[in-house]
Amino acid sequence: MPSGVRPGRVLATTVAVVVWAVLAVGIGTTLFLADSRTVSVASHDAVVRPTLDGEVVVRTGPVLPDLRLRSGSRIGVDVRLGKTEARTTDELVQRYAYIGSQPDGPRAKVERVVVEMARDAALRGAVLALVPLLVWAAVGRDRRRQLLRAGRSWRGAVTVLVVAGLVVVLVEPWRGEDPQVDDDRDWVSLEQWLGAAVPLPEEVAGLEVRGDVTTDQTRRLVESAVDTYTKSKEWYAAAAEDAAGLGLRQPAEDETVALLVSDRHDNIGMDAVARAIGDAAGATTVLDAGDDTSTGKAWEAFSLDSVTAAFDDLDRWGVAGNHDNGPFVRDYLADRGWRMLDGEVVEGPGGSPLIGIDDPRSSGLGAWRDETGLSFTEVGERLADEVCEADERIATVLVHDANLGREVLDRGCADLVVGGHLHVASGPTQVIGENGEVGHTFTTGTTGGAAYAIAIGSKIRRTASVTLITYRDERPVGLQEVDLLTNGVFEVGDYTELSYEPEPAGETGLPPVTPAPGPSALPETEGP
Repeated sequence: MPSGVRPGRVLATTVAVVVWAVLAVGIGTTLFLADSRTVSVASHDAVVRPTLDGEVVVRTGPVLPDLRLRSGSRIGVDVRLGKTEARTTDELVQRYAYIGSQPDGPRAKVERVVVEMARDAALRGAVLALVPLLVWAAVGRDRRRQLLRAGRSWRGAVTVLVVAGLVVVLVEPWRGEDPQVDDDRDWVSLEQWLGAAVPLPEEVAGLEVRGDVTTDQTRRLVESAVDTYTKSKEWYAAAAEDAAGLGLRQPAEDETVALLVSDRHDNIGMDAVARAIGDAAGATTVLDAGDDTSTGKAWEAFSLDSVTAAFDDLDRWGVAGNHDNGPFVRDYLADRGWRMLDGEVVEGPGGSPLIGIDDPRSSGLGAWRDETGLSFTEVGERLADEVCEADERIATVLVHDANLGREVLDRGCADLVVGGHLHVASGPTQVIGENGEVGHTFTTGTTGGAAYAIAIGSKIRRTASVTLITYRDERPVGLQEVDLLTNGVFEVGDYTELSYEPEPAGETGLPPVTPAPGPSALPETEGP
């Protein structure tokens, strides 16, 4: 032991550290188990509370049966579902089936919430555990001895009794509660609850339910949901497996591939398929051209959780579409690691200059920076001003509707304008700007296979598309479109090189714009 260090001081320090650690663990665990968070889960407002029973329990309310499944760890979670915007019980149950068939988004969200609660509880426990040690040190040895002697007197005894009485009054151990209805209900396996006649997929073999007479009346709905779950899981899983084996162009060492998605419209099933296509093509970045939702409301957070989970380890940029109404979608994705473009030049795929702006036709959007009330044409002109005044030529302009970049290409200030919105692919089309520079415009199809403004379903309703954009020397040099047909068959488009030399038949500008029967012109219903 070094000279000058007293054994008593080392022992006291060791004891203090041990006491602090024990108190920190105890306080932190207590705070963790007492905590809860309100989040959006499976299109519901939901209260999430951690447990230590190793079970995931979903309490669905008085009509549908509660669900229980082992978490695979010591930590469990209790999820109590609240309000939702579903119009019918049947619609709600079918939505559960769709979301349940693609669980990565909800699972990642609940795990993230529980980890945040654990981290916060650990931090608060560590700080609170210091309080008694600091008080002990602040009082000092002499004062502690005085207090100990005083505690042995009748005044000390009275003080202890008063404090104990106050604690008892606050805790109220005599106050009882009425028995819970759940106390009289047993958990049974889903197979037992539905009956052996209903075939169940392997992944729900351990699922248990708890219901009463009321929930018995929903057995038909649950049977239908199991069927939808199975079909959806199998259809998209088969598509993702086939996508992994597609013969797509592979990037060279000096190239970067970006996966362009657009118009998902809540179809979380296609996220795994899109990711499989991106992996097969060596994509390391993602461009999202918007319309990830149908209304932009908080209940659609499950769609945003899904697309985030699918591409969580890639570089991601995005804009909001005309159906992503208001600020919710943009803010939600930005909080989860997406770089949401706002009219400023940023470093994009392969280090190339990238700019983008939200679609101005949705409620709450349509502003250029802090200026509100601008029309679609005015926003396009402001975008062109920003692009043409940039210090370097812009490689990619990401918008929801490629027509928003019309003025950019007319002036000849960018290499490529990409968007979606029409739900069908168009281009690439070479455009010669008024300054003689060559650019291209391209519209990708609907990644969600959406025929209307919402694409929730056990399979796609029209051809689903993604596009692979190859970058080299900080500019886009080629496009390859990949389509998934409604029969589950893939069609891989040819790799199209982007030429920056004027083509003999090249146009000197974009053709006049005529209104297209895109999704915003269709009824905002789910369709057949």
